[in-house]
Amino acid sequence: MWGNMHTISRSLPKINQVFKASLFSICALQSSLLLAQEESQQLHTVLDVDVLYQPVSSEQVHGTTALELLQELQTKHYSSVEIDDNFSATVFDSYLDSLDGSHLYFMRGDINKLSAYRYTLDDSLKDGSVEPGFEIYNRYYQRVLERLIYSIEEVENNISSMDFSIDETILIDREEAPYANTDAELDEIWRKRIKNSVLSLRLTGDTDEEIAEKLGKRYRNQLNQVLKTNARDIFQTYLATVAKAVDPHTSYFSPRDSENFNMGLSLSLQGIGAQLTTDEEYTKVAELIKGGPAERGKELKKGDRIIGIAQGVDGEIQDVVGMRLDDVVAQIRGEKGTIVRLSVLSEESVAESEASMVSITRDTVKLEDQSAKQEVIELSYNDQDYKIGIIHLPTFYFDFEAASRGEEDFKSSTRDVKVLLEELQEEQVDAVVVDLRNNGGGSLSEANQLVGLFIETGATVQIRYSGLRNGFTRSFGDNDPEVAYAGPLAVLVNRTSASASEIFAGAIQDYERGIILGGQTFGKGTVQEIIPMEYGQVKLTRSKFYRVSGESTQHRGVIPDIAFPDFYEAYEDIGESSLDGALPWDTVRPVEYRRYTAVKALLPELQSRHDERASASPDFGYLIDQIERSKKLRKREEISLNESVVKSERQERRREEFDANNLRRFLKGLTLNEWVEDPNAEVDEEEELTEN
Repeated sequence: MWGNMHTISRSLPKINQVFKASLFSICALQSSLLLAQEESQQLHTVLDVDVLYQPVSSEQVHGTTALELLQELQTKHYSSVEIDDNFSATVFDSYLDSLDGSHLYFMRGDINKLSAYRYTLDDSLKDGSVEPGFEIYNRYYQRVLERLIYSIEEVENNISSMDFSIDETILIDREEAPYANTDAELDEIWRKRIKNSVLSLRLTGDTDEEIAEKLGKRYRNQLNQVLKTNARDIFQTYLATVAKAVDPHTSYFSPRDSENFNMGLSLSLQGIGAQLTTDEEYTKVAELIKGGPAERGKELKKGDRIIGIAQGVDGEIQDVVGMRLDDVVAQIRGEKGTIVRLSVLSEESVAESEASMVSITRDTVKLEDQSAKQEVIELSYNDQDYKIGIIHLPTFYFDFEAASRGEEDFKSSTRDVKVLLEELQEEQVDAVVVDLRNNGGGSLSEANQLVGLFIETGATVQIRYSGLRNGFTRSFGDNDPEVAYAGPLAVLVNRTSASASEIFAGAIQDYERGIILGGQTFGKGTVQEIIPMEYGQVKLTRSKFYRVSGESTQHRGVIPDIAFPDFYEAYEDIGESSLDGALPWDTVRPVEYRRYTAVKALLPELQSRHDERASASPDFGYLIDQIERSKKLRKREEISLNESVVKSERQERRREEFDANNLRRFLKGLTLNEWVEDPNAEVDEEEELTEN
């Protein structure tokens, strides 16, 4: 669940190196002993749901906190919030989805019974009661225990009888699948799930005995983790769902989750520099922190699922499928300079045999690694040489602490970009491209000031407020007439360019100061504020961004003037428009602003020239082909449980990718690759695209 998010990075006090090494060794020994004790407990857990299941009860503070949350939502949220039957239905549906979005645990009878709460959750919350949330969760808790017991018995007793030569399939996405009516129906769904897990490990070369041991240990570990369920877990899940019913960026954090959330904001922990979340039984990479070890390594990707963790260069892989997020985070955190190895599945992967190993050296997130950088590329067009300056800006940063201390050389994205522009002009570049791809935003004031480097004066963004200033719209902008760069300008964006990036790109587009290239941006046009509560805190949407033209960046984002192929086109679940309950796009009154060049008038000619060049480009053709193959792969509804069919399909996909890449190389006059049967010898396609 998205409310359960952690940022991995840690700063330790400066202590004697010998003592620190000894302390680390003792902690590692303690962790090993605890793991050994837990494994022993898991192996001897009684597989009887009547013995294991103990319903969890709420506490008095939970009800009073629910009342306080409703008060905050109704008085401070950007939108008008009505706590009524419609709100109750939204909470009910979202809560069931957050618990069992794939319809693998609840049965139809459960849903029929629990549906009595569909239109009454609002009344219970107003009465200061979270009991319905606990009752729904307790039924889910019981069903999870039943399924884990079934899974353990299946893998420990029935693997040898599984037939991988018959034609069976399993549904990939069960969100729209009906709930099972009977135990027998649910058993059949889980039999196929377990068979798919066994097949995945068979394809890695494991024997039946090794698979039984590995999966048995995994499911017993999951069972042990689930048995740790407590009132705090349930309360956090339920109230986070209540808050998110208003909009996807509003959420509640219990005291412990508040600690983790605030820790993430300050980047104060050492580790790999990634935000993690729970996605069903997997730990999923929600975001890579700019400048962090994982982002610098370029191997771990957003959306990857971590299925195993190993310490050091030769440590044994520990299975973490089904493990609590807190425990996964604890294994990833560690001393600066040490290595952690992660076994990960990409977002498209459906089998563990497709997992890859990522090695990351733990470190802190360094501000200098987030800094803007420049490069100059030289190219020829129509027998004329050009020099293009590229400015890569990963985030809109501002070192507030250094600035507040009065330090004159504090880090600022605008200051750094201004210096880079001066360097590029000294090199006499013909044009500048500001690369904001994958820039998720940052400081609003930095976005405003950065626009000011390219225009004389004027508004750059409008903000519409809620609460006591409900409906009040204020414009912010640049009052400095100095222009750092007045030449030809382009801004490069993609689907993960968000927030401050969209403010900058939108302003450049509205002023027609430059041309916007790439893909549609994320569409996050809202501003959140952290509000402390008696018990925890709430992250609340308080205001909304608008461009100087009056258009919101919310939901739609910024549409580029010239669209480039973008890998994110293959993913329908990226962007504000994919989030349930996202606030709508709308407009406010535009402010006065001047247009610098007639970019819009030039667009038809520019588009025609671009289309002509793109159609003749082997790299563009290859990229478009990659996107289409990825779309096709993601549209699959079922996967086979026939071993020979699975092997054949994978080989076909490898061959298709290989042939497409060789066609690109042939058209560019490069040496063709030779086909190899070893599936581990695949060519890195991203690396291939960088070749000349």
